[in-house]
Amino acid sequence: MSSRIDTCFDQAGKAGRKLLIPFITAGDPDPSWTVPLMHALVAAGADVLELGVPFSDPMADGPVIQLASERAIAKHVDLSAVLDMVKTFRREDARTPVILMGYMNPVERFGSDRFPAAAVASGVDGLLLVDCPPEERGSLGNAMDQAGLTGICMVAPTTTRERLRLIAEEARGFIYYVSLKGITGSGQLDTPQLQQPVEQIRELSDLPVAAGFGIKNAKMAVRVAQYADAIVIGSALVQVLSAAESLDQACSSALAFLAPVRESMDNM
Repeated sequence: MSSRIDTCFDQAGKAGRKLLIPFITAGDPDPSWTVPLMHALVAAGADVLELGVPFSDPMADGPVIQLASERAIAKHVDLSAVLDMVKTFRREDARTPVILMGYMNPVERFGSDRFPAAAVASGVDGLLLVDCPPEERGSLGNAMDQAGLTGICMVAPTTTRERLRLIAEEARGFIYYVSLKGITGSGQLDTPQLQQPVEQIRELSDLPVAAGFGIKNAKMAVRVAQYADAIVIGSALVQVLSAAESLDQACSSALAFLAPVRESMDNM
């Protein structure tokens, strides 16, 4: 049975369209805003939603997302609350794939054996754990397979070909290519250098490739989308939303930020 993620990429591939995947931290700037913001992002052109699970020590994230996690944690947003948000989102949107991105600790606290089934029951499609490579998933990986929760794998600029072959065998949905060495929101992308690693991934896997980390605006998104099937944009969006003083302002800011990115990608 095809997942929402597979269907989304299949339809985009047939249409020659690149996918846009925005990231926001669940519960930031305010827990009651997350679900309306998810709908606003879809209205602005998002194909897939990536929802960050707040965590106190997000090692792969820069200051913008670190602060977003801290704000959400201060408002008592945990993994159970995130699942409730997705469940509420699903009442009005049964089509848009939702991926949770985060770290192993909240999953362990929830219960790694029971989390995948709970996530799928809430409407979650995929899980990307930064600090849990595929060969270390163990019982969590088995539970994910049984529940039908897609395990998204990451590939870094430093990933060796041998390791890439292992990841390609274990990955589902799509492969997330970390487009720069460093944390989210940092560094300067050298987009021509994306071509070789993305081509190497394609040699070993038939899965689509999404690229993220360091993509800040429409111009950069278009450059990266020349090589990848999807682009992930996070820190720049989270930074914009952090300045919102009301839900209406947050939704308007999300639309103003994301719509030009979508339009630019459509006009490639």
